[in-house]
Amino acid sequence: MKPTRENLNYFEPLIIIAFWALLFASPLLFGRFESSIDWDHIFKVWVNYLPLLGLFLINRFILLPKLFFKGKKSIYFLSTIVLIVLFATSISFFNEVPKTGNKLPPRLERSRGINPPFEGINRPPPRAIELANRPKPIPQYANFIILAVLLVGFDAGLQISMRWSKLEQEKANFQKESVENQMAFLRNQVSPHFFMNTLNNIHALVDIDSEEAKTAIIKLSKLMRHLLYESEDLLTPIKKEVAFIESYIELMRLRFTDKIKIAVLIPTDIPEKSIPPLLFTSLLENAFKHGISYNQDSFIKIEILITENRLNFQIENSNHAKKTDTPSGIGIENTKKRLDLVYKNEYQLTISETKEIYSVNLNIPI
Repeated sequence: MKPTRENLNYFEPLIIIAFWALLFASPLLFGRFESSIDWDHIFKVWVNYLPLLGLFLINRFILLPKLFFKGKKSIYFLSTIVLIVLFATSISFFNEVPKTGNKLPPRLERSRGINPPFEGINRPPPRAIELANRPKPIPQYANFIILAVLLVGFDAGLQISMRWSKLEQEKANFQKESVENQMAFLRNQVSPHFFMNTLNNIHALVDIDSEEAKTAIIKLSKLMRHLLYESEDLLTPIKKEVAFIESYIELMRLRFTDKIKIAVLIPTDIPEKSIPPLLFTSLLENAFKHGISYNQDSFIKIEILITENRLNFQIENSNHAKKTDTPSGIGIENTKKRLDLVYKNEYQLTISETKEIYSVNLNIPI
């Protein structure tokens, strides 16, 4: 599942809360307590974390948004370094190591540098020897500098990642909305074009057979229902689209005589899959508009083949000489644009033309 904008908004605070909770719990989780928790030591560690918290808040809410993300990266890095140095200096000043903490006993101090260090009755107790051999702890300011650099890097990396993710999400949403708007525009172009041709057909049929014209109007109302209510979604079941094609062909048959040969080959077993609505309507309109002649023999052949994951739509019509003043239709161009938007490079559209036959073959994934 792709991350949404809402998920990203929750993800960043959760990461930050988890980080600081783990940091403040670390003395309790990893401390060595023989009998009971040394709360004095725990509180001292927590107090030492407060400068880190202050640095984090300044970096997150001031330096990064005001400098780094405003293009002032040099000033940001310089300000961060100065801020870390100031915090480290303050820590060094206020957290000096007590002089009596690990100071060696006088006998041990006097014996430092003598080889062997301890001989005879003046040999100090084992605890003193342990203190003499113990390595000096890392200064508190050095610990702060290391943690501060890691913390600033972590916070900057987190904010950059979140901003990049949000930009990618916004880009994807914009592209999706753009595609949907283009698809809606192209579908809206199909409907007026379809109604114009169909009403012209019914108008011609009124003078020939008024009863057939009434039947045609009823069939047209069913087609309008499909166009207005069932074609708004991005996908529609293949069965509904096939039913629309069959109704459209029946409506066209009312206009023509038996001399016009219309052959339809559609499988009876249609899978429960979906395709973009009105995808074949422009191809049908183009065939009936340009493939029929009342003066010459004409034919239209429509065939649909469906396999497990592909659908092949083929339509052939007789090719007649076109009038020079006939405007070029928008149907084929709209179909190509929709196919590009929906299927990218996963479809094949082949258009071939001879003196006798105009053929269109469309193969799409399902």
